[in-house]
Amino acid sequence: MVGLGHFAHLHLQIIHSWLVIIIMVLSAIIFTRGIKLMPTKAQNAIEIIIDGLENFLVDVGGPESRMFFPFIATIFFYILLCNLIGLIPGFYSPTADINTTLALALCTFVYTHVIGIRYHGIKYIKHFMGPVWWLTPLMIPIEIMSHIARVLSLSLRLFGNIFAKETILGILFLLAGLYLAPLPILFMGVLVSLIQALVFMILSIIYFAGAMEEAH
Repeated sequence: MVGLGHFAHLHLQIIHSWLVIIIMVLSAIIFTRGIKLMPTKAQNAIEIIIDGLENFLVDVGGPESRMFFPFIATIFFYILLCNLIGLIPGFYSPTADINTTLALALCTFVYTHVIGIRYHGIKYIKHFMGPVWWLTPLMIPIEIMSHIARVLSLSLRLFGNIFAKETILGILFLLAGLYLAPLPILFMGVLVSLIQALVFMILSIIYFAGAMEEAH
């Protein structure tokens, strides 16, 4: 028990990440078991959200982008819940830890190249070789660095915004009290949480769509 408590104290992001995963799994089970031909209001709301995400994905990445919709939807809801859970007093946003955001960025990085190889095969390497063959020795290092920069950009942007949100709310709760924290700041926290989940999702879609494009 002492060891578990010590682990929980040192790795709050892991504990809260597990909590978010459990919430998502239970929600999925409850939703799929409750699906009806005549949908309820809750089912209608969820279907509108899912349909909206899919339509947005197709608008950005084209019809073929439906192949990675499960990944995009999962990562969007996971990041959104991770961001929002920190607004509850006593809870911590896993995305306010660089280890969590870096892991998410690496998942997107790896899946981008999985899509590229799956879609183009060995020809995917042309994405890194530049427009003309004699620029290949120069273009390959530049392309590799640009893809690594994507990981840094995705992870640091999400981490920085959510960490700032957590810090500001923590200071306000400390100064104003648990029940007196200004509601506009809490609303701002919800808005930031939603926007950052959308930004991560949109950038992931753009990277995936780029991996599917023909290299020129």
